[in-house]
Amino acid sequence: MVINMNEKYDLAVIGAGPGGYTAAIKAAKSGLKTVVIENREVGGTCLNRGCIPTKTLMHTSHLYYEALSYEKLGINVTGLNYDIDKMQDRKEEVVDKIRDGIGALLKGNKVTVINGTATILKQNTIRITENTHQTAENADVWEIQAEKILIATGSKPFIPEIEGIHNLNVITSDELLAKRGQRFEKLLIVGGGVIGIEFATIYQELGCEVEIIEVMDRILYNMDKEVSQSVAMNMKKRGIKIHTKSKVIRITKEEGLNCEYEENGKTYTVKADVILVSAGRKANTENLFDSGFRLEMNGDKIKVDANFETSVKGIYAIGDVTGGTQLAHAAAAQGITAVEIMCNLTPTINLNVIPSCIYTSPEVAVAGLNEEAAKANGYTVKTGKYPMAGNAKTLLSMDERSYIKVISDSKSDRILGAELVCARATDMIGELAAAIANGLTVKEMASVIRPHPTYNEAITEVMEDIEGMAIHLMPGRKR
Repeated sequence: MVINMNEKYDLAVIGAGPGGYTAAIKAAKSGLKTVVIENREVGGTCLNRGCIPTKTLMHTSHLYYEALSYEKLGINVTGLNYDIDKMQDRKEEVVDKIRDGIGALLKGNKVTVINGTATILKQNTIRITENTHQTAENADVWEIQAEKILIATGSKPFIPEIEGIHNLNVITSDELLAKRGQRFEKLLIVGGGVIGIEFATIYQELGCEVEIIEVMDRILYNMDKEVSQSVAMNMKKRGIKIHTKSKVIRITKEEGLNCEYEENGKTYTVKADVILVSAGRKANTENLFDSGFRLEMNGDKIKVDANFETSVKGIYAIGDVTGGTQLAHAAAAQGITAVEIMCNLTPTINLNVIPSCIYTSPEVAVAGLNEEAAKANGYTVKTGKYPMAGNAKTLLSMDERSYIKVISDSKSDRILGAELVCARATDMIGELAAAIANGLTVKEMASVIRPHPTYNEAITEVMEDIEGMAIHLMPGRKR
């Protein structure tokens, strides 16, 4: 049934993921009457089916994997095991706690939250179909008016057209995260991007045999080549098999799953209990537009200008649904910026420097320009590289082979980019991102006293390497 509520808002946000809920809170704090419409759970993909549940499981897998080597530390452990259901319980507990916190923030800032599916009818009008357990014919439907609309509907897994891809146990990351009470002997991953690499890490650490098939010539194709090679080397060292320049032809089900793929002109077959399809993500625009309404698109993504405004005045879009960097913190920053622009305020966030992180072992974190991109942009590049084998904290923690690299402009001495493949890289990248965003120089970064022993003091070392003044005598460092 249709209910005409005629409710009017200053801003209607469609999607309550990191971009949507952050924008809604910013708008409410700025004095706008704001509503958020979400057809699933508050927190979006990142909280419910992505970043948080993945990293929660990974925290456990890291601990378990480390515990296998405790004897080297003088700790004797017997009967070491793990309970996959308890791991899932903890994951859900963490997700629920964060989701409750987001809900409290929205409520505390007087943001109206509606659980339903939003369809844009025209410039200022949205139809909402309430999410209920009733049939679609009996669901409550009503319309609201909004002076401005912000689309933050994110993305969903892309399913390539491969014969047999809909077989049982050929699944996406959404479904793998929800698996309970089942251990796998063999996991095959189709796609060597960030999602595939992180799941490979989790399941290898839990004792599962893992194999990756990637169509490009290397995994993590969107990362710097040196980063990609380092990650691949560390994964192979752990026993993970990686096939690059390989294309999946078909998947059949016979005594498990059989994946037929082509590599170097030859056809091979690999068996697995479960196949994870992580071949990328696509913009989530299903049911978003009424049949009589259209926005200008870039393929499946919504086209926006420099102010995040779409082809229809007053309608904005941010995050994964627009393409570009598919990261929660990028969407949140874009949401805040879009609201500031709507309110005729000067944007407060530098969107040019967006750190990217991968939670493998060791971790990967990058920010700014890599060496190749810096040269392409006309810079005279000077780089510094520090092997973490010379870092005391890395040595005492028994961390994997790793390094940090910094790219600078030799003329201005400004830092242009950073690449970290090491323990705690995801925590350390913030300092370097701040340096890049604020135009700090190598000398300014080298002048900072960093505590010892820490991973962070390697930043001092790499700055001194750029300057040719590497005088710190840390363990493993040659005079």
